[in-house]
Amino acid sequence: MIKKLFSGQINSITIAALLVALSSLVSRFLGIFRDRILAGEFGAGDTLDIYYAAFRIPDLLFNLLVLGALSAGFIPVFTALLKKSQPLAPFLNKKGKNQKEAWEFASNVLNILGLSLIVVSGFCIIFAPELMKLITPGFSFEKRVLAANLTRIMFLSPIFLGISSVLGGVLQSFKRFFVYSLAPIMYNIGIVTGALYFVPVWGVYGLAWGVVFGAFLHMLVQAPAVFQLGFKYRLKINLKSEEIKKIAVMMVPRAMSLGISQINLLVITIIASTLAGGSLAIFNFANNLQSFPVGIFGISFAVAAFPTLSAIAFNKKKLIDNFSKIFRQILFFIVPATVLLLTLRAQITRVILGTGHFDWEDTILTINTLGFFAISLFAQASLPLLVRMFYARHNAKTPFLIGIASAVLNVFLSIYFVRDLGVAGLALAFSIANIFNFILLWLALRFEIGSLDETNILISSIKFTAAAMACGIAVQGAKLLVWP
Repeated sequence: MIKKLFSGQINSITIAALLVALSSLVSRFLGIFRDRILAGEFGAGDTLDIYYAAFRIPDLLFNLLVLGALSAGFIPVFTALLKKSQPLAPFLNKKGKNQKEAWEFASNVLNILGLSLIVVSGFCIIFAPELMKLITPGFSFEKRVLAANLTRIMFLSPIFLGISSVLGGVLQSFKRFFVYSLAPIMYNIGIVTGALYFVPVWGVYGLAWGVVFGAFLHMLVQAPAVFQLGFKYRLKINLKSEEIKKIAVMMVPRAMSLGISQINLLVITIIASTLAGGSLAIFNFANNLQSFPVGIFGISFAVAAFPTLSAIAFNKKKLIDNFSKIFRQILFFIVPATVLLLTLRAQITRVILGTGHFDWEDTILTINTLGFFAISLFAQASLPLLVRMFYARHNAKTPFLIGIASAVLNVFLSIYFVRDLGVAGLALAFSIANIFNFILLWLALRFEIGSLDETNILISSIKFTAAAMACGIAVQGAKLLVWP
């Protein structure tokens, strides 16, 4: 049974999505446990502001160089090579005898990506103080020095995550979702290990080493399954490969699109560094709480669906049917999750984070910020699917251009709202920008492939919303009875 889980192929999008969602659920619970430890140990203060600021640039590097390549191009290109190697057989059911070209391509991507990450990480480690000065103008000199030291340690993590993401792309292409789904769990186990066992020894530096340890585990858990599929690593770089050129063409707008998203987070970091101590920590705590349903229901379905969407990308009828089904499944979960998060955000925040040094003032700030995040959950959960619809059709330009417009809107709204709302204003700006992004992507996709089965989607949306509202009213009534 265990062997079958590790090596079995999952062809059903729903089953694959549920598996990834279950993994995401476990990973998110570990993330919540991590946040509870951090909140209790440090509270929403300067120490966590420094930690989150130090995390920002390594995360930017990972998103630009790794997700830019893999999300946009690796899986479609690798899948095409596998199909080419076995045109007369179900290429995903067993090891192919003629998959040499596909495996050489995977090795080539690993080598190019790994070398790029080592070079860029090394550069960033050297200039970490200057980088931190740019993104934390509100920090004191002492806080910036500590942030620079932490970020130097964390620059090891993109290297491990980069290798791991290529391995994960291979597993997704073979529809081996079980092992792939374990990676984020291992990542959070590493970070929790850092918070529980490294911090007592090394202080706040233990958090940074926990991130690196988690990235290493993320890679380690996937490697054996990839080699089992027949992968043979080759120490060779071929920049002239046609497949690499295809990825590069798709990667540039995707990386730039992710860059825009990351710039948004950098702007948030810059603004939050000028607010009261703990503002950046509050933003991240609230963001992590609202990301729980987004990761479980939105990202899981999108990740599981992407190989199938890539295979039927230019069969409009099948593509629209699959899109409509997946989109409605996402709404089925995310609409009631939104209502419950809005009605129970105070209780959720206090139960999860209300310990140790995390006081009532921190709780109130987090509640207000979380409420503004929650209004855009439907958009945030839908965006991964919408974006992958474009990527499946080898169109990374449209999400990029729309991403620019949304990012610019987010920056201006953040500057405007933060004056009156403080850190909660950053969440409100974030939500409005995400809803704007969702609307534009939907219209662009409709323009590209035609009707998206809006009638059935609208009917389902009304049903889900009505049921969720009834549930919300019942919950609110129960709250009044328990806490009159």
